[in-house]
Amino acid sequence: MKSPACLKKLDDLLDQSVHYAEFCFRNSGVMAPTLFLLGCEGPMILVPHRLATEDDKDQFVGLARLVCLAYDATACVMATESWLKLARPGEVLDLTEPPSEAVDRQEMVVLMGEDRSGPRQRFLKIIRSDNGKFFNLSPAVIPQVDNVSGRFAQILPPHAPDFQMQSLARAVLKTKKATVVRLNVSPRRKR
Repeated sequence: MKSPACLKKLDDLLDQSVHYAEFCFRNSGVMAPTLFLLGCEGPMILVPHRLATEDDKDQFVGLARLVCLAYDATACVMATESWLKLARPGEVLDLTEPPSEAVDRQEMVVLMGEDRSGPRQRFLKIIRSDNGKFFNLSPAVIPQVDNVSGRFAQILPPHAPDFQMQSLARAVLKTKKATVVRLNVSPRRKR
């Protein structure tokens, strides 16, 4: 796991989010959607208070976008647990069936990374033992992904916000009582 001081670019954030996902699954068997970002105050993380309803999920995504504005994020990763459904070779993907209801669905951790040069994704297959307990994460072998869309995608604003926009976003975050945690580097002790 990289120290916060080593988190400088999108690939670093993607690596960190893999470690975070492994930690969550090993300790609780699940992972709530989590935003990692590199902003003007260093690396930060935003975890939802609760995600019981669709409205809760929409509110978390709204907060994630506000955090990226407020802290002038240059890169972010939205890490989510998800079901994935792929079309078989030569077939068209059936978009009428939700992935969560597909018989051949795959349980994944989806890492949707963004910086100003564009998006990058990583897909990790969640491997569970026969009793359903988490066993491991494994890089998923899936076809090249052209576009990832949905509620948890396109979080980073396309352009850097000005000071006025940052101030407004911070004021809104304060009224919503959002908790953004800075990943600080603790000073080394002299021996």
